[in-house]
Amino acid sequence: MSNKKHKQKSQNKKLTPVQQDYKKLSDKHEPKRPVFTNCIRAFLVGGLICLIGECIRQAFIHYGGFDEKKAGDPTVAVLILISVIITSLGFYDKIAQWAGAGTAVPVTGFANSMASSAIEHRREGIVLGIGTGMFKLAGSVIVFGTVAAFVIALIHLLFIPGSTGGS
Repeated sequence: MSNKKHKQKSQNKKLTPVQQDYKKLSDKHEPKRPVFTNCIRAFLVGGLICLIGECIRQAFIHYGGFDEKKAGDPTVAVLILISVIITSLGFYDKIAQWAGAGTAVPVTGFANSMASSAIEHRREGIVLGIGTGMFKLAGSVIVFGTVAAFVIALIHLLFIPGSTGGS
C-alpha cells in the first residue's frame, strides 16, 4: 500500500461514517489539477525570464563594455529592479498566478517576495514594518546562503591543494 493511501486510510478511520461519505463525495467532485498545462506554463515563463536576463547580459557585453564574466552582476541588478517594479505595479502576482513555479526563478522570485513583504508592511513604519517584514523571509535565506558559502569555501580550502582563494 502506498504511503498516501495508508495516510488517507488512517485519516478515514478517525472520521465518522457520515464524514467518510462526505469526504468521498467531495473528493469525487474536486476538479482535477491540470498538471501538464501548469508545467508548460512554468517552463515557458521561467524560460522567458531567463531569456530576458540573457538579452540584458548580452546588451551589457555588446553596448556596455563589459566582458562576459563581469556582465552577470549588472544583469542580476537589472533583473531585480525589473522584478521589484513589476511587483510594485501589481503585475508580478498576476503572472505568478498564471505561471506558477515558473516565476520562482531565484533572483526575480526572491526580489518579488522581498518587495511584496515590504509593500504589505509599509503602514507599520520603515523599521518595524518594512525592515522587519522583509527580513522575516530574507533573514533565513541570507543566513543559509552565508553558512552554505562558508562551508563550501572551507571544503574547497581543505580538499583542493594549493587553493588560497581569490582570482
